[in-house]
Amino acid sequence: MMTLLVDPAPVEAPRFEAMRHAMVASQLRTNAVNDPRVVAAMSRIPREAFLPAEHRAIAYRDSLLPLGNGRQHNAPLVLGRLLTESVLQPTDHVLLIGAAGGYGAAVLAQLVQSVIALEEDPSLAAIARGGLAGSANVELVQGPLNAGWAGRAPYDLIVIDGAVEALPQAIIDQVKPGGRIATGVVDRGVTRLALGRRTEGGFGLADFMDIEVARLPGFDKPRKFTF
Repeated sequence: MMTLLVDPAPVEAPRFEAMRHAMVASQLRTNAVNDPRVVAAMSRIPREAFLPAEHRAIAYRDSLLPLGNGRQHNAPLVLGRLLTESVLQPTDHVLLIGAAGGYGAAVLAQLVQSVIALEEDPSLAAIARGGLAGSANVELVQGPLNAGWAGRAPYDLIVIDGAVEALPQAIIDQVKPGGRIATGVVDRGVTRLALGRRTEGGFGLADFMDIEVARLPGFDKPRKFTF
């Protein structure tokens, strides 16, 4: 298990704890986040510790949060549903794409054997580095999100904590045959959550929830040329 080194001021801790329990009760349990392991992990991890200081007061809001440089943080429900539908196994080796400030990696670290947390934005990676310091089973790496992280592949599961228009083959190739990819998708302007499994015959995604999801940079579909 991990040790979190970024803590809210002691005077604020009870307030954040109350907001965290309210988030679990009103956002997660009422919206099919029904894996008790996921619920327990999200009940423990202080989400505020993985956000820019100016946004910690709204850490548990049920909406997208600004992160700067055009990036946004998903609502807690997005992560809860992605992890629930993934059916996490204690032995899973997981790639998290779009780690942002490290919250998703911190939750995953409670549930799986190892996590590679990929982020491309230096300021967000710096927040994640502080929050995840001391964790024995999370490796924070920095690089283009749309390239994945082939150096530690293959993965049992890839979680993309954001919405993509197109899923690059290079990322699909990094999951094991029989492995899963959980992601947000953009379809004609609508964002959804989807889960797919790689087989010897190919890969496909099936939607399971319509919800507002933060779009990740670098995953746009190639635009057709028109006269």
